[in-house]
Amino acid sequence: MEINPAVTFKHERKVMFAKRPKVLIIGAGLGGLTLGAILQKSDIPYEIFERAPEVKPLGSAMAFGASTAPMFKQLGIYDEFVALAKFNDSIQFCNEKRQTEYKMEFPSFPDGSFSSKMFGADGFIVARPMLYDLMLRQVPTDRIHMGKKVLSTKQGGNGVLLRCSDGTEYEGDILVGADGAYSAVRQSLYAELKKANRLPASDGLPLPFSTVCLVGQTRPLTAEEFPDIAKEKCQFINTLGGDRPYSWSTFTTSQATLCWAVVLYLDKESSKIHDSFRNSEWGPEAASAMCEQVKDFPVVSGGNKKLTIQDLINWTPKELISKVMLEEKVFETWYDCRTVLLGDACHKFNPAGGAGAVNAMHDAVTLGNYINALPHHPTAEEIAEAFKAYHEERIPWVQEAFDTSKIFRIMASKTIVGKIIRFCAKYMPASMQKKSAIRFNANRPQIAFLPKAEDKGSERPAPQPSLSAKTPVAEQSAASPPAQTI
Repeated sequence: MEINPAVTFKHERKVMFAKRPKVLIIGAGLGGLTLGAILQKSDIPYEIFERAPEVKPLGSAMAFGASTAPMFKQLGIYDEFVALAKFNDSIQFCNEKRQTEYKMEFPSFPDGSFSSKMFGADGFIVARPMLYDLMLRQVPTDRIHMGKKVLSTKQGGNGVLLRCSDGTEYEGDILVGADGAYSAVRQSLYAELKKANRLPASDGLPLPFSTVCLVGQTRPLTAEEFPDIAKEKCQFINTLGGDRPYSWSTFTTSQATLCWAVVLYLDKESSKIHDSFRNSEWGPEAASAMCEQVKDFPVVSGGNKKLTIQDLINWTPKELISKVMLEEKVFETWYDCRTVLLGDACHKFNPAGGAGAVNAMHDAVTLGNYINALPHHPTAEEIAEAFKAYHEERIPWVQEAFDTSKIFRIMASKTIVGKIIRFCAKYMPASMQKKSAIRFNANRPQIAFLPKAEDKGSERPAPQPSLSAKTPVAEQSAASPPAQTI
């Protein structure tokens, strides 16, 4: 297919066979898989392309609650998700002496209201590999193509063209970049826009980052090895470094494993040192040096045994320990013509707020709704209008999540500002806690073309414009005989 931006066609839908737009999704991360799982429930053709040759069960733990529960229910996987996850109702902040400084209890309040009562679902912690496997199983294997590194993309009035490093080419109507912080789709799109003098200056700047993270997940542990493993609720413990620029967290899982993460906070000088490590992909190659640096950090286990990060490293398979950059940026440009971005490709959060995966999934719900509502044989202009609506609906929530993530990141640091935020959180009045929780859980998007999930929360979800996006009805083809009536 020859893509020519100057070529446009006069769409006479009545003389064309009903055809839904074909979607090419680049990136088989959580965002890309979620969009695939959603489109799988429609009649829209799609393919997913992943540059990695195989799936690796990397990462630590993630928090999910009422904001994703409706989507999981609509996809028919909520009960399975809950079975994989562990109920969580607090974060415990400790110091290097393994002493608890304070405990933040966020789902329940003194007036007796709880998360499930207010928002229709509880909060859970789940190991990232477990959630990834669950979402991977929602997409047929023949829809996912591994080892497909994108070399170039091209778009125009008559479609999109994807070229991969193995010499293969793929055609479609819509190109979705869900390929992470260093998205090849975004880079290709931005190169086109820059050439045409249409790229905002801020979008051309390098991704800023202020932290580096070491993550892992242990083998299944016994209560004798790690007493907190036996507790019914997830023990989410964040330890703050004293005189060193680190914080580290542990999470118990329903699989009796321990997910852990060590975060290094960078200043201007240390940022320059780490600038050579500009690869946001999960991988064990660069992890060994950081393991050595943090091995003596104390760990709270719930027992008398004085464990350290070294014990967690010893219990973790080497291939499951990885080091990752934690960039922070919301890009201005999310789409152009037939190309659109999703998740980390257009907004990268610090994971301290637990908002990255949630917002990628929210992107997928909103984008899926607008793609499904496109008319048959959509023009490039109609596709761009759908992308505009997607951006306008998502950007306020994304910016709010980005700001919240920065606050959580600072809160976990040893700075003066971090101490002030922790003090305010510790003594925040219940009324303010409740107000904050209501805002945090207000966005509970649903898939427009599937039966609605019942939301029993006393606090109603925020308005969702894409929920009114309707599946188009194919117009009668002039080449087809009219339907006979009896």
